[in-house]
Amino acid sequence: MTPAGTVIIGAGQGGLQLAASLRQAGHSGPVTLVGAEDGLPYQRPPLSKAFLLDGRAEALILRPAAFFASKDITYLPGHRAEAIDRAARTVTLHHAGGRRVLPYDHLVLATGSRNLVPPLPGADTALGLRSMVDARALRARLADARRVAVIGAGFIGLEFAAVARGLGLEVAVIEAAPRPMVRTLSAPMAATLADWHRAQGSVLHLGRAAAEVDRGVVLEDGRHIPADLVVIAAGVRPRTELAEAAGLEVADGIRVDGRLLTRDPAISAFGDCASVPSARTGRHLRLESVQAATDQARLIAARIAGGAPADYAALPWFWSDQGACKLQIAGHAGPGAEDRVLAPGTVARIDEHGLAAIETLNNPRTHMAARRHLSSPPDGDGALLDRIIAA
Repeated sequence: MTPAGTVIIGAGQGGLQLAASLRQAGHSGPVTLVGAEDGLPYQRPPLSKAFLLDGRAEALILRPAAFFASKDITYLPGHRAEAIDRAARTVTLHHAGGRRVLPYDHLVLATGSRNLVPPLPGADTALGLRSMVDARALRARLADARRVAVIGAGFIGLEFAAVARGLGLEVAVIEAAPRPMVRTLSAPMAATLADWHRAQGSVLHLGRAAAEVDRGVVLEDGRHIPADLVVIAAGVRPRTELAEAAGLEVADGIRVDGRLLTRDPAISAFGDCASVPSARTGRHLRLESVQAATDQARLIAARIAGGAPADYAALPWFWSDQGACKLQIAGHAGPGAEDRVLAPGTVARIDEHGLAAIETLNNPRTHMAARRHLSSPPDGDGALLDRIIAA
């Protein structure tokens, strides 16, 4: 009997990495990569930055079409997964020509996340920024805009705000939380970045929730922020509907073990859609990071190819380019971490387990030192901080 092979649902950077890593690991079984979007897999991070300026979609393509043939990978763009039959080990796909059913020996869910759209009157007239289609529409609207309002002061919202301000547009950022990037960044670093955006001329409305989109944004206190272009960047939610309908455990993502397996030994999940136990704390985390997705993809590939890798334990790291500001974070700190400013533009975050993360601004040398030392920490956080600062 011909093996059904590995089916990967999701052709983002992580899904493509998994397909490529399977071949690099010597796996010879069938590999099928399923993408909901048409076209070749592409990089998403530049959509909120470089692509808005140059429009060069071809520069974002991760692999040419010839790659899939050369690696004997079946690539199915424009196919959306609709249902998983765990008993039969099949997944049903919908595409322009109808439906097809794919058998699998192992199924990997790399379904990513979708934009969170607040239930605001008029929100359907605003634009989001998640896909190439979104970015093309936004770039076209930027050409005619003078005033821009951004709902959400997370990474994407502030990256877009920096681009818009650099184009000479009036920019207002509306954020319900009292500071930018409240879920991911320390208070001192958030304040530094907020001050930079203000210095560029952007107006930040912090601690002010949006109530309506109407020729701009109406705040909860009734104040109207006029704009001819509104962008909603209020965060994301993991795409878990497929897994949930199949009876897999879901809790802020598809819940997996340290090997990135669900409770069904024939199904793995990783990337933005997966909730993964932290090797450092034991708590489940959902990491919205290209690097985490590619690291996790390599681990799954090694396992499927017959290896016996240890549990996922790679150090998470993140970055955000906001105009002239390059924010880099080594490690991950949850709510309640203590913030300690080590130097201008360098913040340590410390939790009950010790040193959790180091944030840097325009300091790649210290960031790389932090990644090295947090990956293999010496005895004592004091010694670790000294080494990072000395670097």
